[in-house]
Amino acid sequence: MTDPIADYLTRLRNAIRANHRVVEIPASNLKKEITKILFEQGYILNYKFIEGETPAGIIKIALKYDPIDKVNAIKDLKRVSRPGLRQYTGYKDMPRVLNGLGIAILSTSKGVMTNKKASDLKIGGEVLCYVY
Repeated sequence: MTDPIADYLTRLRNAIRANHRVVEIPASNLKKEITKILFEQGYILNYKFIEGETPAGIIKIALKYDPIDKVNAIKDLKRVSRPGLRQYTGYKDMPRVLNGLGIAILSTSKGVMTNKKASDLKIGGEVLCYVY
């Protein structure tokens, strides 16, 4: 597999479109950090890291749905930086997703974080994906 982050986002997207409650994804350290950010920002209900089944483990993600109209909290996931075309940004040119309603997830020298936190710390990095 050449792009594990795109695979992660596609598995989440497919589970949302199929109205699944839980999705299992092969783990890596970068995927674990993205999952933590999605949980902190309120896009997923819960997550669990299961070690031992595979060498890296599995991430179990409980998707978040609105109880009244059954709409998922994640409207769209968009991969920005790809292995063939990396997208970097400085803190002055930080992307705004849906005019501030969504988040951009960045890989920086200080770790994986959202665009808001990276601009507060005045550091740039590789734009991994947009979530809204």
